[in-house]
Amino acid sequence: MPRRSSKKKIASKPPAEPNKPIRLQRLLATAGFGSRRQCEELISEGRVEVNGSIVDKLGTTADPKTAKIYVDGTPLKPQRLVYYAVNKPTGVVTTNSDPEGRPRVIDLVPPTERVFPVGRLDRSSEGLILLTNDGDLGQQLAHPKYQIRKVYRVTVAGKITAEAMRSMEKGMYIAEGYVKVEGAKILKSRPRATELEITLREGKNREIRRVLARLGHKVQQLRRIAIGPLRLGEMPIGSYRVLTHQEIKKLHDAAEQSRQTADAKPTKAARPKRGPKKSLSRSQSGGRPKTKDSRSTSRGKPAAKGPAAKGPAAKSKVRINRSPDYEPKSTGGVVIGGEEPSAKTSPPAKSSERKRATKKRATMKRATKKPPTAKAGKATRSKAPRSTKKKRGR
Repeated sequence: MPRRSSKKKIASKPPAEPNKPIRLQRLLATAGFGSRRQCEELISEGRVEVNGSIVDKLGTTADPKTAKIYVDGTPLKPQRLVYYAVNKPTGVVTTNSDPEGRPRVIDLVPPTERVFPVGRLDRSSEGLILLTNDGDLGQQLAHPKYQIRKVYRVTVAGKITAEAMRSMEKGMYIAEGYVKVEGAKILKSRPRATELEITLREGKNREIRRVLARLGHKVQQLRRIAIGPLRLGEMPIGSYRVLTHQEIKKLHDAAEQSRQTADAKPTKAARPKRGPKKSLSRSQSGGRPKTKDSRSTSRGKPAAKGPAAKGPAAKSKVRINRSPDYEPKSTGGVVIGGEEPSAKTSPPAKSSERKRATKKRATMKRATKKPPTAKAGKATRSKAPRSTKKKRGR
């Protein structure tokens, strides 16, 4: 009996029913107006018209056979799906519209169908980029959730150390968040330059350049050589080629497998909110449990002197009752710190009255102060006025 293959078949996405309405962003992506995310932006900006009315709400559905759909006044027409592999040169931007009028990557392919670039390559980078009008495939290849592998050949200034390689694989923080490379290996090492091969799963804006700059190495050349199973090969710079049916099938299979892997991953549960702090028991804290009044002990020992209290309570030297169940009695007097003044003690005087009383006591003390007494063994002579001495001499 022939053995059954142990390989699991990848379940394909069920096709949409022909008479069932389809979401508007999916229709636009299929027609080549961009990826689904780009088509959602077109809808939110109010640039899409369905049956004579402008639609700006996401999730709107339409029947592709009967609905009349316009984008910026251009009618939506069914297009045949095309796939181009382009070797982008430096100085070319990966955008469909550039207000500065710089050369675009879509200008390198025939204008027969409306295509868009899958992902991006910055202007100073070169290498493989996919142009297509298949919105579903473009969404799965470019979205960071599906983590399609992308391989780059990088030439940097200086010699890369083993510590720098470990730092790249360990990861680091940049403005967009935490980033790390999937893999990195040294291909050629020269005294003044090093050639690397770096693999990414999720490519942020100029990620490789920023990571290597953090490690002290300037990128001299950056070239992408692979997107998933698609390879650049020996294509000349600035040229393009049409993908074969086998390459298109491999891309669809890789995108579907990545989608299933991403959907199978459990979502991160939200962290529970922290409740009120629980007081530790005597055994857990390793000492005597804290009481409400931390300044006194159960044995009646005097509490340790702490820092002087501030505020009116410290000036009047009134003890503050910190018990939460204490409620002061209202007898018409002024209650400071939660205690009621007794009948014997008078309320604290005002600051001006205190100053006058202190000044009066100081004056009385100076008035009653005795003159200094003479030292023993020395007689004190009383000096007579000069006028008397002169009279006696005469």
